[in-house]
Amino acid sequence: MAEKNLPPEAAADAATPELTLERVNVAPAPTWNRLRTNDITLTVPARGRAGDVYFSLPRLFEGVECGMGREVTDWAESQAAGARYVEIPRGERREEPVVVAVGAGEVADTGVMVREGAEVTIVVAAGADAGAEKDGEAGTSASLLRVIAEAGARVHLYEYVLVGAGQQHLESVGITAGRDTRVDVHQRLLGGDTVALGLACDLADARARIDLDCRYHAGSSEVLDINEIVRQRGRNTRSELSYSGVLEDAARKGLRTTIDLVHGAKGAQGNEAETVLVLGDDVVNKTLPTILCDEDDVAGNHGATIGSVSPEQLTYLADRGLSREDAEQLFVRALYEEALMNAPCPEARLLIGDSPQLTETFDEVEEA
Repeated sequence: MAEKNLPPEAAADAATPELTLERVNVAPAPTWNRLRTNDITLTVPARGRAGDVYFSLPRLFEGVECGMGREVTDWAESQAAGARYVEIPRGERREEPVVVAVGAGEVADTGVMVREGAEVTIVVAAGADAGAEKDGEAGTSASLLRVIAEAGARVHLYEYVLVGAGQQHLESVGITAGRDTRVDVHQRLLGGDTVALGLACDLADARARIDLDCRYHAGSSEVLDINEIVRQRGRNTRSELSYSGVLEDAARKGLRTTIDLVHGAKGAQGNEAETVLVLGDDVVNKTLPTILCDEDDVAGNHGATIGSVSPEQLTYLADRGLSREDAEQLFVRALYEEALMNAPCPEARLLIGDSPQLTETFDEVEEA
């Protein structure tokens, strides 16, 4: 009641100030300026923390490049209530995942040090809290994750983003991989008013490797913006980047992938491929695959495929009693079911299991 009786001047002072982050999620080699595919501009809250004292990560993490860029890193560090540091000792295989759970309006800053020969699973689960929109806290959430993996380490990273319809989420990841390190990344981007994700991986030494599998879904008028950078510096390094997703209604998606074959990375190989299923006439899809090369003894490939459900598939499903709309929703539901089946922790399973795509049933499917 007291808030309702505040004079206009006091109400304005009580509002959270905002900050505009211009040109974030920028590709290393911008191009196609007329199509505006090179970056995104976001408006985020800028809450003051005067007088707060909170833990910051060791300075070693300052040198880790993050996918969304320095401006987002600085903002996330200033907005997080504190930083979380996790170290996996040399040669240890950690059974319990390192879980970063981000609710509506929350900002997380996490650093993980994986010592030589160690193995760890990291899970980022970003969702919407019940009732958060009523409290005015659903606006923006964010996760800043930096990982340093020493020689021979194994890192399994799972990212799940399923935030509320009125929520914006920023996710910036930076990984440095040493000699003979293996990194596998599983991204499941399954909803949110605006979702911006950036990942940068530095394959810094010989035979380091990253395998990245990104699957996404955007509908209504949602915005999905992805920027992935792999810098291959060591000899015989390898990157395998795979993307697939479904876009519905008037969703807008931008994907920028860059494989940077740095001078000296002899024998390095990089591959990138994307498959997009379009289920709406007003969908906007932009894909910018880039391979940078400053070495002769390397190999790089990229490709993208875009299309809709084929007439043969629709006919097959129609013969089994499904309408076109229900048939298309089977492809969407399959994304969520796969994410649920492979979720490595209860937090992720709960987040995905509560999604409307899984809780709603199709009568036509049951009858078939």
